[in-house]
Amino acid sequence: MKATLRGTEIYYDIAGMQLVPTGKTIVERPVIFLLHGGPGGDHFRYKKHSLEFQEVAQLVFIDNRGCGRSKKTKKTDYTLENNIEDIEALRQHLGLNKICVLGTSYGGMVAQGYAIRYSRYIDKLILVATAASYRFIDEAKEYLQQHGTPQQIAVAEHLWKGNFKNSKEVAQYFRIMDPLYSMQARQQKKGVYAKPITAFSTEALNQGFRECLREFDYIPHLKKIRCPTLVLAGEHDWICQPSQSKIIAANIPNARLKIFKKSSHGIAVDVHQQYIKIIKEFL
Repeated sequence: MKATLRGTEIYYDIAGMQLVPTGKTIVERPVIFLLHGGPGGDHFRYKKHSLEFQEVAQLVFIDNRGCGRSKKTKKTDYTLENNIEDIEALRQHLGLNKICVLGTSYGGMVAQGYAIRYSRYIDKLILVATAASYRFIDEAKEYLQQHGTPQQIAVAEHLWKGNFKNSKEVAQYFRIMDPLYSMQARQQKKGVYAKPITAFSTEALNQGFRECLREFDYIPHLKKIRCPTLVLAGEHDWICQPSQSKIIAANIPNARLKIFKKSSHGIAVDVHQQYIKIIKEFL
């Protein structure tokens, strides 16, 4: 499905019921927006590892503008600001009073920005393997210098500079970096990030690392988030290190932090059952 919002078309899909018949009564489940990573990814990873959440909530999957099945626009449109405002526009489009929001990696950055600006419309917030400020980039570079292979250090330069030429180069980046993104990939030599169902938006990825991800800083504003918040981190996450999640949890008044010892960035894959369990209980 596509919604015409703020001068573009945003693709979204829905799984699960909001109103559930139980005997002679009806139970209203929360509606949760799932915000994907990248910048430049799409919602399909959630359909591969998070569908169990429809047992306790109605799920709304979203492709950011210019990503996945959403309409391609000019690259200067691919900003954190637009992604935040598109979420609010979709909430209004769907006629929802309050929503829950789950954001993973870059999606967690969008989710924090949305929660800071539109706190009154959020019931619960879940932040998975994400960061609170641009400082995560320097931390990731330092980690890579200490733990990465020469090939990984070299290919990551495309990410830091935002100069991928096409989706094939992005796919090659993930093939090389996969063992750092997921401990399961490291142990089983099984691609987790390297085989996306749809191609990454090279333009959105480049634009993010050239512009907004180099300057955003939510830390002074996190105290504005008043809803119950669950913060999940992987102890071995190289790109959004646990230090960032600790900062988030320390600055959001109603936040709970869980760090998974046997996980890297791909929490939903590395510790799948724990990931499902803790979020279902929170919802």
